[in-house]
Amino acid sequence: MPRPLSRRAALGLAAGLAPGVVLTACGSGSPAPGAGSAGSTGGGSAGSTGGGSAGGTRTVRHARGESTVPARASRVVVLDTDALDSVVTLGLSPVGATTVTAGAPFPAYLPAERLSGTKPVGAIGQPGLETIAALRPDLILSNQVRDDKRYDELSKIAPTVLSRTTGPTWKENVRLHAEALGRQPEAEAADAAYRTRLRDLVTALGGPARAAATRVEMARFLAGAPTRLYLNDTFVGSLFKDVGLGRPANQDKPGFSMEISPEQVDQAAADVIFYSVYGDAAKSDRGRITEGALWKNLDAVRSRRVFGVDDSLWMLGIGYTGAGLILDEIRRDLAPAGG
Repeated sequence: MPRPLSRRAALGLAAGLAPGVVLTACGSGSPAPGAGSAGSTGGGSAGSTGGGSAGGTRTVRHARGESTVPARASRVVVLDTDALDSVVTLGLSPVGATTVTAGAPFPAYLPAERLSGTKPVGAIGQPGLETIAALRPDLILSNQVRDDKRYDELSKIAPTVLSRTTGPTWKENVRLHAEALGRQPEAEAADAAYRTRLRDLVTALGGPARAAATRVEMARFLAGAPTRLYLNDTFVGSLFKDVGLGRPANQDKPGFSMEISPEQVDQAAADVIFYSVYGDAAKSDRGRITEGALWKNLDAVRSRRVFGVDDSLWMLGIGYTGAGLILDEIRRDLAPAGG
């Protein structure tokens, strides 16, 4: 069963962040034409333009053009989980945020006290524009995958900055979010802390060669859908690559995921299997797969190196806070005792 993330574990990340960074808290998309709306000129590529205008504002270039943002935004609305992780990691509590589904809580890996004043503004991909407007935001963060078609409407409420996608581009997205928020030093400190955590983890695993010799996979059982094995162009795939862990040959390739049926469990062969469940486990293939002979004969299962993990963290914790906690779990499960 997935292990619930304790409050102590979440707060423990704070110790690993450099001074000035406050702890908190997939897919793919194609660029769209620039939109002509308030605060936007359209047509640029993601990144910062440098000099800002007078009156405490700056110009930020992003996936839908250029937006004029406050020098240091304070009332931020975020419309996907990667932006939520970014904002809280960089020291802010957003005034509004979407949830995975209508009425769902915010991700449990984020300290609840940091989001106690954050108002839900609808489900991801279905935000309530009136609810957002009522919060009087000075900045909105999202991505083209979720909100490209709403960009013009959102930009009329507040300057809106969109990344192209999420998942494997998460570090690039944090840099964009930091530029929009005016918090680049905090982002640099978070990145430095993450790299230190990576080095410590590799050492605990016995060094780069031993890490590379361990084939690791991430499986996800989904209610009402086939089981997925995640490939390299995903958030969790990028973490495995950052650590330098080995990957099964059939999963060590570009792409989002491959689907398997209970009759194809041999394709899940690996030295280590991390798995999560999305939705009602009884409506997924977990029982049929894990109770079958093919599963029980896998090397990872026979050697008891199968670990259930929290789906909301490993699938949605797309940012430095989420990544740091996942690295901690990898270390706990894979490092030799005392490592």
